[in-house]
Amino acid sequence: MMPNPIQIGKLSLRSRVLVAPMSGVTDLPFRRILSRFSPGAVVSEMVAGEGLAKDDPENVARAAGGADIKPMAVQLVGRDPHWMAEGAKKLEDAGADLIDINFGCPARKVVTGMSGSALMREPALARDIVEAVVKAVSVPVSVKMRLGWDDASLNAPQIAADAVAVGAVAITVHGRTRCQFYEGVADWAAVRPTSEALSVPVFVNGDIADGSSAMTALARSGADGVMVGRSLIGRPWALSPIMAAVDGTAEPDRLSASEKTRHTLDHYAEMLDFYPERKAVRVARKHLIGYATEAGLKDDDPVRQRLARSDDPDEVHEILSNLFTDQRRSAA
Repeated sequence: MMPNPIQIGKLSLRSRVLVAPMSGVTDLPFRRILSRFSPGAVVSEMVAGEGLAKDDPENVARAAGGADIKPMAVQLVGRDPHWMAEGAKKLEDAGADLIDINFGCPARKVVTGMSGSALMREPALARDIVEAVVKAVSVPVSVKMRLGWDDASLNAPQIAADAVAVGAVAITVHGRTRCQFYEGVADWAAVRPTSEALSVPVFVNGDIADGSSAMTALARSGADGVMVGRSLIGRPWALSPIMAAVDGTAEPDRLSASEKTRHTLDHYAEMLDFYPERKAVRVARKHLIGYATEAGLKDDDPVRQRLARSDDPDEVHEILSNLFTDQRRSAA
């Protein structure tokens, strides 16, 4: 535990390192594995406010998921203040400890629906959404955004200030514009105007993969903490050295091959248990390729290719059992 826990509203976080909401990635199985490393929060993949509001409690609980993961943080997406508020109420009833509002997703499907980062072009509506959600729930509300829509409209400081003015208690800024998607490099220094404008905790996001990049991102952005995303695919244990650097705690021992194997096998078992088998096999592949990369397997490695194509859970389990113990691999 770090000496001075960061506070988000009434939540006292155990770390200044958060895990980003990633659509199709931070589902419940992956959140359970990530939570083993005790980050400040593992935010769920985004769920639609209107869909939640109209759904039955059992499906809402499944969408939110992870009441055993504390704090239970869920990201909400949408553009109608009423339905966002109603969806937030359902999430609170399902056990959510923190609700994060999505003003940052750059995906065409989301932006076409005028949600996610498209809302940075509608500051008044963005403010109304935050206000409606804050008034609807008693749990803390945070907002994740980008620097702006494009280089000509870097309005994160204003969007963030408006959100805080109506009750948001934390802000995360990804150091890219929507039009950049994930191209180029994250501009951590461009987050500093938002950090300096606010009195609530600000987290910097984008291209943070280890303790060194985390500390550089903090120094350039002036943020209070970091949010880590895509770099954790296939290497959830990378959270530990990042947290040690950011929180000022002892550097953890390097995980052994057997420990990596245990986490990897547990993650695969979680996916098989959570999804119908055919879907689990499909959903797992992005993670399996990540684990193969972490184990040092190149694109043309036959074992890696089998992981990417196999529909047989038993075959996948056998491969994963030996993935990090094959001494021929440099990352074992």
